[in-house]
Amino acid sequence: MSPDRELRVSKIRNGTVIDHITGGQSLNVLAILGIDGSEEFSLSIGMNVPSDRLGRKDILKVEGRELSQSEVDVLSLIAPEATINIVRDYEVVEKNRVERPTEVVGVLSCPNRNCISNDDEPVETRFAVMDDGVRCDYCSEILRDRIAEHIDV
Repeated sequence: MSPDRELRVSKIRNGTVIDHITGGQSLNVLAILGIDGSEEFSLSIGMNVPSDRLGRKDILKVEGRELSQSEVDVLSLIAPEATINIVRDYEVVEKNRVERPTEVVGVLSCPNRNCISNDDEPVETRFAVMDDGVRCDYCSEILRDRIAEHIDV
């Protein structure tokens, strides 16, 4: 096996492999997933790995964890080319590309402190997904950067 084709990180037994993450975004993906390194499962991170399709990509392997649909929806906002591979007993049993939803509900907090969604009202947050960010349905605040900081999963 040539050095260019060596497996850099070992296979996982059960869990999720998130591949084709936009280069440099894996730490934001970890924030979306609420993973800070204190968990008992193992985690492998590859950052700025060469990719034919993206030029550079990040890859995450999370042992013992499968993603929820709401996590995948938010992940698609910062990693629109990502693929989600579910691994069971060392085999990929499911492979999906993320799809950007038209809206995300109940997973982001609005950065506008005056928004009704940040009040004591029983209102679930709702954001319309745009090409370059998300827009709050209640106050029209647009969130383009640091989406991971507003995760409320």
